[in-house]
Amino acid sequence: MPSRNMSIMFAVIVFSLLCYSKAPKTQEARTLSQALEIIAGNYVAPIESRQLFEDALEGMVSGLDPYSTYIPPEQYLRFQESLDQQFGGIGIIVDGPPREERLVVVSPLLNTPAYRAGVQAADVILRIDDLDTTGLKLADAVKQMRGKLGSKVELTLQRRGVEKPLVVSMRRAQIMTESVMGDTRQDSGAWEFYLEHAPQIGYIRINSFGERTVEELKVALDYSSHSIDALIIDLRENAGGLLTAAVEVCDMFLDEGRIVRTLGRGKRVLREHLATPGVLVDAGIPVAILVDRLTASASEIVAACLKDHGRATLIGQRTWGKGSVQNVIEMEGGRSALKLTTATYWRPSEKNIHRSKKDWDEFDEDDWGVRPSAGFQCALTEDQFKQVAQMRRDRDIVRPLVVGDAGNDHAETAVGEESEENDEIVDPSNGDPQLKKALEYIAGKISEQGSQPEK
Repeated sequence: MPSRNMSIMFAVIVFSLLCYSKAPKTQEARTLSQALEIIAGNYVAPIESRQLFEDALEGMVSGLDPYSTYIPPEQYLRFQESLDQQFGGIGIIVDGPPREERLVVVSPLLNTPAYRAGVQAADVILRIDDLDTTGLKLADAVKQMRGKLGSKVELTLQRRGVEKPLVVSMRRAQIMTESVMGDTRQDSGAWEFYLEHAPQIGYIRINSFGERTVEELKVALDYSSHSIDALIIDLRENAGGLLTAAVEVCDMFLDEGRIVRTLGRGKRVLREHLATPGVLVDAGIPVAILVDRLTASASEIVAACLKDHGRATLIGQRTWGKGSVQNVIEMEGGRSALKLTTATYWRPSEKNIHRSKKDWDEFDEDDWGVRPSAGFQCALTEDQFKQVAQMRRDRDIVRPLVVGDAGNDHAETAVGEESEENDEIVDPSNGDPQLKKALEYIAGKISEQGSQPEK
């Protein structure tokens, strides 16, 4: 693009961004336009106009706070997919460098093209179509496997115990991701929402708060055919999501009272979310919530609300401390967006959990984050954290139900040795001090209830 045309385009873009400014601001707009023009015309190497534009936007927003950001077009689609819990792909969870030497399948997702094609956990992905995965970044690999619905993709896999690489061909489909999970899977692949070794204790993991989380949780909380004495909700490593989903989850446990309040500029009350009559979980059932240093945002709203109302006991580690609300404001006709901090949220106890930059000390006494209930602090070492994550990942694997031709949707159901390996009941609290502490708490509560005379 000619330098003159580029300069004109920059001027128009900057003017459009700053046209709302008052008269005294026009000098800043002219200066910014001049800077863009100077860079475009004089930088030592040619630079794409789009890249310079996006860098300028990112620079403006990144100085506000750690959570405000500009989302360019190539990232905005993935951002929407994460909230919608659906995307076009083949349905596998993958890992790669630096945790793994090569791109490897963690697990296929149930009833997806990869699952039906016979892709298995621990398969090493050598090629995606004609692309060699050696040195391929994880994000680039995921992008390569996603695409237009119905389009074809071919994976070359190295499977343990199989000498020659396998070539698996499949067509991309709409993938629906899970945000609510249990402890173990049924033979069908569906979750069991109670502990395998202690079936009287319900166990539900929420890994994010998306569009379908509330409906998924309602299904998980239906213990009509399997009664429970207590419930564990695992919010560890839950980075958050939709505020509306967090509010509805809290409402399932509360009959009345404030769930959360959002305050805008000048601490003006923007919205107060209140519980409505009726609960899905009986008030007599003890609830323990597991939290850790990666529990953040929407998951902190749930933890703080249920703790403040005395509805749950928090066990684990002080949470991340993200008490600000970001609105996603679309730009360029919905192709890109600004994720902008527009409010803070305040828990029922009138505390804001947000951790400011000066508070980034795990042992700081300032009142940020959500602390475990008194006597239930249980921090993990780095080795324990990795051990718990690996153990959980091993239990989450979807076992293959098809054998024979990996590309045949009508392959036979697998029987025999594969299912026999999973007959042993494993106590997941072995190696998980936080879960073990939750079980100790629940045992005490059940004992208390058993010793009380009938009313």
